[in-house]
Amino acid sequence: MYDEPVFRPPSEAGSLIIQATLGCSWNKCAFCEMYSSKKFRARPELDVFNEIKDFAPYGAEVRKVFLADGNATVLSTDRLLKLISWINEYFPKVRRISSYALPTDLISKSDEELKQLFEAGLKLLYIGIESGDDVLLKLINKGETAASTIEGINKAQKAGIQCSVMILNGLGGKKYSQQHAINSAKLLNEIQPDFLSTLVLSFPFGEEHYKTKFEGDYQSMSTTELLSELKLFLEHTELKSTVFRSDHASNYLIHKGILGPSKQGMIVK
Repeated sequence: MYDEPVFRPPSEAGSLIIQATLGCSWNKCAFCEMYSSKKFRARPELDVFNEIKDFAPYGAEVRKVFLADGNATVLSTDRLLKLISWINEYFPKVRRISSYALPTDLISKSDEELKQLFEAGLKLLYIGIESGDDVLLKLINKGETAASTIEGINKAQKAGIQCSVMILNGLGGKKYSQQHAINSAKLLNEIQPDFLSTLVLSFPFGEEHYKTKFEGDYQSMSTTELLSELKLFLEHTELKSTVFRSDHASNYLIHKGILGPSKQGMIVK
């Protein structure tokens, strides 16, 4: 039985979800309410092991496993390797194990540790970059900088792990829109991620609630302004072969394609 709420990326819709941890180890971002009802903790190993065993009768059907909650990669490498070994044992046809991650989780692991995790089966990490602008990252209390984000993601990719990253359209409102768009594109150019998605900032508890947590002057943006910010962001990307998706329920304009030499065809007119 899952400890609700449970979140997973859209592309993990067909995956078996295993909660290795509960909540998010940071859980302080101004925009995020996903795990506000949970206190972070690692689940007891025996509980996780027994849960995997419970799914064993369906083992032949499991092709993908997603490690929840917010950032299971905060666990020690030894613990993750043990968990992955159980998954491989009970689900012999699994092709991919994935998880959310924070850049600081990746920085804390050595190159050799990340390589071991990749070779064991950790093939894909989902990382919410949110923005590449250091001013805005501080205003939303992200706990990361552009430099730490670049370091962590490049380290994971060097080990062979694919990275799917996310930028939040409208995160800083009108005042910070231009620097958010341009500096986010610059960060993306430094990491050349395998996958990129953009979501639009939403307010599950209302805009005023977000303003109380945002440590700056947040000014609302119209749909037209949000699309202009997205266009500016795309114009400044210099990506080689990144799969781009802007098809979340929050997006006002559905966009899919490869951001590379043909990006001009994708830019909002």
